[in-house]
Amino acid sequence: MAAVVWLVLGVVLVAAEVLSGSFVLLMLGAAALAAAVGALVSLPLSAVVFALGALGLITFARPPLLRRLHAVEPMKSNIEALVGGRAVVVSTVDVHGGQVRIAGDLWSARAFDETQVLEPGSSVMVMTISGATAVVWSDR
Repeated sequence: MAAVVWLVLGVVLVAAEVLSGSFVLLMLGAAALAAAVGALVSLPLSAVVFALGALGLITFARPPLLRRLHAVEPMKSNIEALVGGRAVVVSTVDVHGGQVRIAGDLWSARAFDETQVLEPGSSVMVMTISGATAVVWSDR
């Protein structure tokens, strides 16, 4: 009977992890499933297995899982993906305006550095996007 209780508790905790996403309930659920196996031998053994399993999993397994989960940089999209990229000047760009081609699309542009005048054909870096205008800079 105790094994069934541990088994149900383990399954409920693992299922509840879907809602929390913190890996704590998953670790407790795994420990409860191990305790269900221990309960087949004796009830005190199941409690020890649960306590050691939960402590071990939360202490040693959870931190690497969290590091691996959060190690991936979020994917940039839309305007964020353009910043830091390269563009080609289509019409002369200065502090007042001009046009560049970014990833095949034509954008209004202005120079990041007020002293720069960027000639057509120049390769520039997109520093930021201000409204519908790309602010570009040439390091050459």
